[in-house]
Amino acid sequence: METLMRNAFQFLGKNRVVNGWARKYGLKFGASRFVAGESLDKAIGAVHKLNKEGKLATLDHLGEFVGSEEEAILSAQMCIQTLQAIAKSGVDSNLSLKMTSLGLDISKDLCMRNMRSILDCARTHGNFVRIDMEDFSHCQISLDIFHELRKDYDNVGLVIQAYLYRSEEDIRNLSEIGANLRLVKGAYKESPKVAFPEKKQVDDNFRNIIKQHLMNGHYSAIASHDPTVIADMKSFIKGKGITGDRYEFQMLYGISEDLQKQLVQEGYRVRIYVPYGMDWFGYFMRRLAERPANVWFVLKNLFK
Repeated sequence: METLMRNAFQFLGKNRVVNGWARKYGLKFGASRFVAGESLDKAIGAVHKLNKEGKLATLDHLGEFVGSEEEAILSAQMCIQTLQAIAKSGVDSNLSLKMTSLGLDISKDLCMRNMRSILDCARTHGNFVRIDMEDFSHCQISLDIFHELRKDYDNVGLVIQAYLYRSEEDIRNLSEIGANLRLVKGAYKESPKVAFPEKKQVDDNFRNIIKQHLMNGHYSAIASHDPTVIADMKSFIKGKGITGDRYEFQMLYGISEDLQKQLVQEGYRVRIYVPYGMDWFGYFMRRLAERPANVWFVLKNLFK
């Protein structure tokens, strides 16, 4: 049953018709728990609150259904406006983005132009940009673009997903350029030809690649809500004498808030991934697919 629900939510998240319907309805049925709002002002307000709680942030203007060069350029402009708003407001936040929203599926050159404009703006304001990894079909080109950008920019990082067989080798290669990586389990539905099919296999590889990157000596963003994984990593970090300037814990907006608070109280750097924007539906569906408890939260909201 759980697998069927997960597959259904992942299917809906990629459906343009359903996405369009959701835009008309707005952030209802519990989606506002996971998305900071549809406007940049609301997102900046959410980051202000997180900062007051001792947390850092990374803002992401959601957008996954870019079908034209004009839409890709508009999405890039929103990323630049986000960076400018961060600088103007004084909040402590980076920027996260998906390259498909910048026209990656239309033209690599278009995506590269948009990426360079965004990174130039981030460098002007002394900020950092994280490229989110998407599904497996975009993995290699994302790595290729990242390697190319790193020749000119040191304020850009990438995401590596533990459920892919290739991730250990990718981290080994990225170590050669001192990559700043966010390490995650992965949230897309993939074939067993390219991804570990069993949860335990993913969990084991997740721990392995975090340790691998930490020992490489490069900055590691450990993205997890799993208390066991976090406890294991805290123990490993302490045992290896890894200093606090080499890693941080990252979590999603609206999820595991008690654990976020605990980590802050213990003195760890905690960064919250804060999504916002009109195109929130695909992101919302992936959050429901990841964890059945999120579904029950939404169902309860339906009857309020």
